[in-house]
Amino acid sequence: MNNKKNFFKADKAGCVLGAMLLVTLTGCVAYVDGPRAGIQVEPYVFVAQDDYIYYPGYDVYYSSRRRQYAYLEGGAWVSRPAPPGVSVNVLLASPSVRMDFHDSPAYHHAAVVQKYPRNWAPPGSNQGQKENRKDDKRDQHGDNQGR
Repeated sequence: MNNKKNFFKADKAGCVLGAMLLVTLTGCVAYVDGPRAGIQVEPYVFVAQDDYIYYPGYDVYYSSRRRQYAYLEGGAWVSRPAPPGVSVNVLLASPSVRMDFHDSPAYHHAAVVQKYPRNWAPPGSNQGQKENRKDDKRDQHGDNQGR
């Protein structure tokens, strides 16, 4: 019986010590008061903005920050890690336009499509156009005329 009595005393002591430790630790919570009178603190919030590149030939936007492609699918806007139905290499080789908005393409798409139709190409590029120039010094077969 003596062992049970000592065990009970040790158990009580452990509970008391545990409770004291708990009270001590919860008392260590810091309290931060607001700014003092006369001190003005401006909150600093860093928000990374989306940046979009639009590919008119495929009606696809790409956000390098998100590393996602955004496009309409079944009437709803989706964001995916790959473009729809085209390889990334083909998409990157097609004409593209850097957009100047930083929110969802859904808000701007109607205006973007009017400004950059599916067959749009940057000014001065020959994309989608056949070369119709003829060299004046060559005939139809490519032979020099002035021999």
